[in-house]
Amino acid sequence: MHTDSTLRGTVLVPLIVACALFMENLDATVVATALPDIARSLGEDPLQLSAAMTSYMLSLAVFLPVSGWMADRFGARRVFGSAIVVFTLGSVLCGLAQDLTTLVAARMVQGLGGALMVPVGRLVVLRSVPRARLVRAMSTVTMPALVGPAIGPLVGGFITTYVSWRWIFFVNVPIGLLGFALARAYVPDIREQDPGPLDLPGLALSGAGLAGLIFGFENVGRGVVAPEAIAGALAAAALCVALYMRRARGRTRPVLDPSLLRIPTYAATITGGTLFRMGIGATPFLLPMLFQVGFGMTPFESGSLTFASAAGALTMKALAGPILRRVGFRRLLIGNALLSGAILTGYGLFRPDTPHAVILAALLLGGFFRSLQFTGINTLAYADMPDDRMSGANTLSSVMQQVSLSLGVATGALILHLMQIRHPGVASTPDDFGAAFATVGLLAASAALFFLPLAADAGEEVSGHRSYDRQRV
Repeated sequence: MHTDSTLRGTVLVPLIVACALFMENLDATVVATALPDIARSLGEDPLQLSAAMTSYMLSLAVFLPVSGWMADRFGARRVFGSAIVVFTLGSVLCGLAQDLTTLVAARMVQGLGGALMVPVGRLVVLRSVPRARLVRAMSTVTMPALVGPAIGPLVGGFITTYVSWRWIFFVNVPIGLLGFALARAYVPDIREQDPGPLDLPGLALSGAGLAGLIFGFENVGRGVVAPEAIAGALAAAALCVALYMRRARGRTRPVLDPSLLRIPTYAATITGGTLFRMGIGATPFLLPMLFQVGFGMTPFESGSLTFASAAGALTMKALAGPILRRVGFRRLLIGNALLSGAILTGYGLFRPDTPHAVILAALLLGGFFRSLQFTGINTLAYADMPDDRMSGANTLSSVMQQVSLSLGVATGALILHLMQIRHPGVASTPDDFGAAFATVGLLAASAALFFLPLAADAGEEVSGHRSYDRQRV
């Protein structure tokens, strides 16, 4: 039987963290669905409302690098609980906004809360769960990243259509209050004895670099920001990143530690995981666009189809551990990246007359296999990580996840933009989306190359792969 502490570490804490992350992931997608209605309500051009999305991403980029240090300095429970409060407060301010300026400021408050809530929540799980049970715990924590974007368009479309766009923010209030109470009661107060001083110049360089990258990636191919401004932002970001890398090499405790990439399993999950997330990260943008622009569906009809991805992800939850124990990390991450890329490419074959049953089946399979891949990547990343470097590894991983998702959306938008050059003034066609899905599918599949160098028994401690084989013999 589980003791109370074991139950808390393996079940309750991951579930609390997963609920908080679900709130953050759901919010990000429902806002995208509601933007046209928000624009009409505030009397703004819908294109100008992209500032509400970009401001959140910029705030996230600036504060993500400091999340690990804050958890080590002030305690994970205090920082995680405070992050939930800040995110909930930002949600209330968004719901009360009467103009674009107020909405943008409120979204930046939300971004601050999200920047601390996501990585610190994951760090709590990594430090409180025994490594032998890490697959199960990370499977629980991974769910929000898949379920939130999948059901976001459905929830956002329903609330916006039948209630009011303001309630897409107000629904976070009861979730946030419950999450804060549970975090205070059950999340362990994990911290480092000596986190050292905060590297403020390094934080400024990394924050500016990440903000510039995400701003540039988010606006590529959308026609909202001038190409010259995007190029300038990306160039400035590249300079800041280069200066930061030079500074980090000479420091014992940099804000983002590039020396962590010397650990082979971690490096593979960062490089391969970035490519895979680029491919998968484009789907929450491309699928609703395909269904609504290409097929003429309503937001609610579109969300009713994309919900199938969430069902596939939920199915995976119970099967991830047994699959990893049977197959092992290396074989699974290689084969599953290729399979997920093929399924993603197949989305580009959808046409207006494609039976909905076929679309639902494809999205169900895609949700299952991409969720399995994320569980494997997120678990293997920390399999060989020393406990004293866990915080830095978690922070760097969180930053790269956010950058890769922005890159994925930018890639999908850019391909659509390039394809539209062939027929200016005409909305994107299904063939345009076919090219976009083929591109991002290739990106996801190419992640397999970075998992090839892994040892056959990589992640054995967290997957139990060899012990499973011995039991079979």
